[in-house]
Amino acid sequence: MPPAIVAQGVVKSFPTGWFKPPLPVLRGVDLEVPRGGIFGILGPNAAGKTTLISILATLLLPDAGRVEVLGLDAVHQAQLLRRRINLASAGAQFLWCLTVEENLAFCGRLYGLGGRHLKRRVAELLEVFELREHRRVTFDNLSTGLKQRLALAKTLINDPELLFLDEPTSGLDPEMARHLREEIARLNRETGLTILLTTHNLREAELLCHEVAFLKDGVLAVHGSIPELQARLGLGDRVRLSFAGPPPPLDYGALPGVVAAEVTDSQVVLVVDRAEVRLAPLLCLLQQNGAPPVSVRLKEADLEDLYHELAR
Repeated sequence: MPPAIVAQGVVKSFPTGWFKPPLPVLRGVDLEVPRGGIFGILGPNAAGKTTLISILATLLLPDAGRVEVLGLDAVHQAQLLRRRINLASAGAQFLWCLTVEENLAFCGRLYGLGGRHLKRRVAELLEVFELREHRRVTFDNLSTGLKQRLALAKTLINDPELLFLDEPTSGLDPEMARHLREEIARLNRETGLTILLTTHNLREAELLCHEVAFLKDGVLAVHGSIPELQARLGLGDRVRLSFAGPPPPLDYGALPGVVAAEVTDSQVVLVVDRAEVRLAPLLCLLQQNGAPPVSVRLKEADLEDLYHELAR
């Protein structure tokens, strides 16, 4: 199956004023996003994430490079592409004087929907996103969380094949952010919808994304699944084993799943790819060698570790 997105050498700069050089934001981004998964673009604020997603969603033109989305040229076939995609960004904005129901119906008409089909689609989305009891509330009277939920509901009004989410939980309280993440994961799991999201929330990406890419200095530094990136960068779960005496004389670096090993007089520190898989066999091996550890400390790896490694 061909990728959902293929971008090659994407460049974008913005003017900064008279007689001043333009500010480069994207410096030759290469990206390939497979169909059917959740792909995350990570990076700090002002890294160019919103610029990149705006180009992929046909809202900005690149200065150079090629962008193909769902098999269509995102520049020359933008009108055809817009019928098959949708986007939600942080700080959702709708017509303030329309109700939730009216805003969804208005957006549906922009995509050419009407009649019974539109009415049925709006009712489905109100139900799915638990907005039915708020359907007659005007947008300006909604809480921030409900506005974001409406924004996510709007993105499905045209049954898109590809969904762009730009900082989808930005500004939400922890409980509402958790609820929205669950909705995003459910959409992907139940429908197979391809989702590309941008975030600077590393924990969010870890919970949602099948693959991630890090945007650094206007280029995608690395990308892949989280386990792949851990192995490539020598990162992983850190297991600290303390012994009453010298550790057993094993070749710890050659044990299955061990990325790195450090042995001292009474401790062994291992970096493993997946502690939940590797720890039990490791403890059994130490028991068999007659020197079980007196304490075991575990620090699970997260994307914070990966980000710090890339930001050096």
